Amino acid sequence: MTEGRWKRRARLGLAAASAVLLGGGALWGVGFARFNSVARHTGEPPAAADGIVVLTGGADRIETALRLLVEGRAPYLMVSGVARGADMAELMRRVPLDADQASRVTLGHAAQSTTGNAAETAPWARAHGMRRLIVVTAGYHVPRALLEVQRALPDVELQAVAVQSPALRGAPPAAAVRVLAGEYDKLLAVRFGLAHLLGGEGP
Repeated sequence: MTEGRWKRRARLGLAAASAVLLGGGALWGVGFARFNSVARHTGEPPAAADGIVVLTGGADRIETALRLLVEGRAPYLMVSGVARGADMAELMRRVPLDADQASRVTLGHAAQSTTGNAAETAPWARAHGMRRLIVVTAGYHVPRALLEVQRALPDVELQAVAVQSPALRGAPPAAAVRVLAGEYDKLLAVRFGLAHLLGGEGP
C-alpha cells in the first residue's frame, strides 16, 4: 500500500470514528434531556395500591413511605436496604405509627443496590399477592428503580412516588447535572444489560 493510500484510509477512518462519536453524543444528549425532565417531576401519589416499597439511600424517602402507609394508601410497606442495626423504633421516631401499622412494615436488610432492592422486594410482594405496588425513591432514581423492580415483578403494576433529592434541591446547576448524568449512565447500563458493571452502586 502506498503512503498516499494509507493516509487517505487513515483520514476516512478518523472521519468515520468522529461521526460515530458525534452521533452517539447527540443521542446521549437527547436521552439525557428527556431523563432530566422526568427526574425533576413530582406528582400526586396514587389513591390506593396493594403495597408500598421504599428504596433507601436518600433523605425523606422513608418518611414519605411511612406517611403513605399512615394515610391508608396501601396496607403493607417494605423498607428495602435498611442499614444493619436499624429497627422499627428508629423508623417510628421519624413518623409515629400505631401498633397495627407497625406490624405491617417489613424491614429488608439485604439489598445494597437497586438490583438488590428489586430482588428483596419481589418475594415479599408475591407473598402478599400484590398487583399494584407503589415505589418510593428519589425522582432521579425513579426510571432505573422501576426498570429493575418491573423485571423482578413483571405482572405487577408499578406506580412511582418521587421524592425530591437534597442533591438537586438548591444545588448549583453544574453539581445537579453531574448527579443526573451519573444516574442516567447507570440507567443506560441497566437497559443494555450491563448492570453487573455497576458493582455495588447505590440508589
